[in-house]
Order: sequence, then C-alpha cells, then structure tokens
Amino acid sequence: MKVLATYSIKGGVGKTTSAVNLAREAAISGSRVLVWDLDPQGAATFFFRIRPKVKGGTERLVSSKGDLSEHVRASDLPGVHVVPADFSLRHLDLHLDARERPTERLASLLKGVASRYDVAFLDCPPSISLASESVFGAADALLVPVIPTTLSSRTLHQLSDFLRDQESPPALFPYFSMVDGRKRLHRDVMAALRSEWPHLLTTPIPSASIIERMGPERAPVGAYAPSTPAARAFADLWAEVAARLWT
Repeated sequence: MKVLATYSIKGGVGKTTSAVNLAREAAISGSRVLVWDLDPQGAATFFFRIRPKVKGGTERLVSSKGDLSEHVRASDLPGVHVVPADFSLRHLDLHLDARERPTERLASLLKGVASRYDVAFLDCPPSISLASESVFGAADALLVPVIPTTLSSRTLHQLSDFLRDQESPPALFPYFSMVDGRKRLHRDVMAALRSEWPHLLTTPIPSASIIERMGPERAPVGAYAPSTPAARAFADLWAEVAARLWT
C-alpha cells in the first residue's frame, strides 16, 4: 500500500479538496482507497458523508491496543473507505507523546490495514508538530498544494528545509493549487517556482466556483461536474501522482 499525505504548513491551500478528489480518481482507476482524516475539523469526513466519530476517541486509537480497522467506514463512492475524524484529534500530539516511538505510531496503525488497500490518503491539518512527524514517518510522499503567492511558496521552502534534516523523509510532490491565471502574481510565482523546483507536478488545480460547490454537494467535483476543467485537472493530477508512485 502506498501512503500519500496531503500536507502543508499553511492552511487554506486545498489539502482536503485534493485528498477527496484524488481519492475518487484513484478509485476510478481501479485502486482500493483508504482516506484517513487527521484534521479535527473533519472536512474530508463531511465531504464523504461519514459521521464524525472516532470510537473511544483518539487516545484509544493511538494506544497500544488501537486498531485502525475498527474505525474504517464505507463511503458513497465505490472503492473508497474512510477513517473519520472528530474533535478528539485536537489532542493527537499529546496522545502520541505518551507513546513509545511516537513518530512511528501512525505507520504502525496503517500496517494493520495495508493488505486491504492499494493507496491511502492522509488528510492532515496545517502544522509542524509531533503528529506531523508521525505522518512523515508513515507517508511515501507528501502532496503539497501551493497557492502561487509569496507566503504559500515560502512554506514550501520551510517544509523542504525541515525534511532535509530528517533521516528518511518522504518524497515531496508539490503542485499548484487555487490558480488564477489572470493574476500576474500567480503567473510570476509559478514561473519562478517551476524554475527552482523542476520536479513540481505539472498539473495546476484552478481556482473555480465549481470546486467551492463541494460543500453543498458533499461530493468530489467529478461526481457532480465530471466534464468541467476542474474535474479534468484532478484526473490529470492523479495520473501524474500515480506515475511517480508506481514507477
């Protein structure tokens, strides 16, 4: 099972949007997909129409007796299962800190379900924390959405610098998110980052009102607007990610 984390130090850059839409695209391509919502806000859980409840809370989940499989729920999308979030995840750092080898705990929990899935998406809250380091220990790659603005691109550099000091860091798969090609700043930042980061994924995700409709629709874009440029962008982005993962 390949493990991908949608992750950024900065909030509001499209992590959950990407996790939900890429999970759908992966399932359509024939993969068995698990989405683990690690954000106490539970946005991915909401989009997948799953009740926001971690049985026994996060403390029980990450304990020595914790078993991820008992928290897995089926979604409305064929081939996509979800481990939901609830507000107890706000204490994830504290509960991990009480464990031996805390940065290995999420990887250990994922191993228990690895035979059932081809790919797992970890939808992460914005932070650099003990929980983040446990995500880094579990993930094969970090999918990092970058809005083409100064502050968002700055956090990509911060993350790269942090991972450089880690013993076995996950791969970085940065890509542009919420792109508005009419804005000169977006065009300039994209050109600069593409020059500096030649391994950037090439498919940009647009800033589009059809993506904002995910809230009322509670579904990935491809489920309610499959012919739109946004839906095609997520399909193309998944094709790029999959090519890197399995080559």
